Formats: sequence, C-alpha cells, structure tokens
Amino acid sequence: METPRVSRVTPVAPASDGFVADPGAGPTLTDLLTRIARQDRTAFALFYEQTSKRVYGLARRVLIDPELSEDATQEVYLQVWNTADRFNPALGSPMAWLMTLAHRRAVDKVRSEQSASDREARYGAATQTVDHDDVVDTVTQRLEAETVVRCLDTLTATQQESVKLAYYGGLTYREVAEKLGVAVPTIKSRIRDGLLRLKTCLGVS
Repeated sequence: METPRVSRVTPVAPASDGFVADPGAGPTLTDLLTRIARQDRTAFALFYEQTSKRVYGLARRVLIDPELSEDATQEVYLQVWNTADRFNPALGSPMAWLMTLAHRRAVDKVRSEQSASDREARYGAATQTVDHDDVVDTVTQRLEAETVVRCLDTLTATQQESVKLAYYGGLTYREVAEKLGVAVPTIKSRIRDGLLRLKTCLGVS
C-alpha cells in the first residue's frame, strides 16, 4: 500500500509542552499503532495528530533549525508507518517508543549535517588533508556515545537527571517537573544550564 502523505508540523509548541492523552477521548495510542500496523490510514492520521507536536518539540531541541526539525519529524512518522508492527507494549509505552525513534532520527540528522559540512570543508581545504582529517576524526569521536556520557558526568546531579529524563526518556518539561516534584521553571533552568555545560564539554559553538 502506498505510504500516506505526512503534512508539515506547525512549528508551535503546545502550551503544556507536549500532548497529554485523554484516555476517554477515543482509541489509545497502543490501539492506533496496532491499526497502523495493518496499514490503517485513519489510525495513522489520528496518531500523527495526537503526537506530532511533541515529536517536533524534541527534534527542535536537538536540531535547533526549524526546517531540519520538520524534516526529521516527517521521517519519524514514515518510520512509524513502516515499522508499527515492531512496537511491543511489553517493553514500554507508545510515547516512549515514539520519542526514542524521534531522538535517534534527530541525532542521525545532526551527524548527517556534520558529515556534509565536513565534506565541504575537506573539498575547500584539499591542501590540508592530513590536518583536516584529524579534525574530522575528532568531531566524529565527539559524537560517539561514550563522549556524551563523559560530558553528562560534568553536569550536576540535578541537571543530569533532568536532561536524561527530557532527552532520553522523552518526557516534556511538565512531566519531568511532576516526576521530580519541582516547579516547571526550575526544570527548564536545570535543562538549559545543563545543555550549556554539555555544549562546552563537546566543543559545540
């Protein structure tokens, strides 16, 4: 069956920092994924409508650039359409699964953009191949998981906990605040300060 067309996400974050499902409003996300696995376009449209702003929000936090974030969001939902049958409710919630897909897609796009920039720089600096290759290797290494883990260790305990819940747990600011029992502005401050320290550690300008 033809893959459904995915519309552009309106780049405006919802007031609650993400979608909050209403169990009484209709089929659950798990139900929708089950139907999507059977190529149900109506279920796909509902799933997209209920979750896309949250996926876009995560992509935007990682990629910053609005157009790249929209592209990543579209790619995530195409992946949902093609792999919904792989979702296993025994391993986690639909949102956790979806946000994991979104985070991986955003990180892949960061690496893709970095690779493109590296290729352009390599072409423009052909006479400095050895030095540039060293730089490329360094950049690549910094994108590896172990480096991110090391840099996470430079954060305070509260910053690290908040960042992990938001970026690896796929939670919104409000959900992180509720989980940790603190105010939303406090969580936003912790994550903002934590990301600044991560950028410094990773050498990201």
